[in-house]
Amino acid sequence: MVARQESHPVPGAAGPAEFRAAAEMMRAAAVRPEVFCEEMPAPQRIAPWSTALSADVTVDEVDLGTGRIILLHDPAGNDAWEGTFRCVAYARAEIDPELVSDPMLAGVGWTWLTEALEAHSAAYVAASGTVTSVATESFGSMADEEATAQLEVRASWTPVTDEHGVPDMKAHVEAWAELLCTAVGLPPVPEGVTAIPSRRGQRGS
Repeated sequence: MVARQESHPVPGAAGPAEFRAAAEMMRAAAVRPEVFCEEMPAPQRIAPWSTALSADVTVDEVDLGTGRIILLHDPAGNDAWEGTFRCVAYARAEIDPELVSDPMLAGVGWTWLTEALEAHSAAYVAASGTVTSVATESFGSMADEEATAQLEVRASWTPVTDEHGVPDMKAHVEAWAELLCTAVGLPPVPEGVTAIPSRRGQRGS
C-alpha cells in the first residue's frame, strides 16, 4: 500500500485555492490590542493541508491567557468533520481560584465559545470539545505562594463554507480571540470601537 503524500507548506503559500483563501482570511482577522497573534507551525499528518495561529492575552505586561487555532483542510472531505475544513482551538486563561468549585463553570466556558461564534456570524456544524478547570495550591516551603487556577477550553468545529467552498475564517479567528478575552475577564469592547488587524510582531510595536 502506498501512503498518501502530505504537504504542509508555509500557511497560504500553496495548496488548493479554497485553502489559500481561508488561510489569507485567518491572517486578516482583527483582534483586540491586548491579543498578540502570530502564525505558528501547524500539526502534520492530520490533514493534507493545515495552518495555525497562536495568541497570548497580555495586560500591563502580565500574561493572562494563551491559545491556538488550527485550520485543517482535506479536499476529499471527512465524514467525521461533515465537511472539508475543520477548526481545532485551544484556550487557557488564568481565573480566580474560587471559581474552580463552581459546578456551572464548565458549561459557562463552553457557552463563551458558542456565543462568540454566533456574535461574529461564524457559521459552524459538528462542534465538540471539553472544558477543564484546574486549581493549584502550594505547601511546605512553597506555602507562601498564592493559589492559582486555570480554565482550559479545547474544541473543534466545522466551519460552514460559501458557494465557492471557502469558510469565513476571519470570523472564526475573531470569535476564538473573543473567547480568549472573555475567559481572562476583559470587558467587552465598547460599541463603535474597532479592533486592530492581527499581525506578527504586534507585541513589540
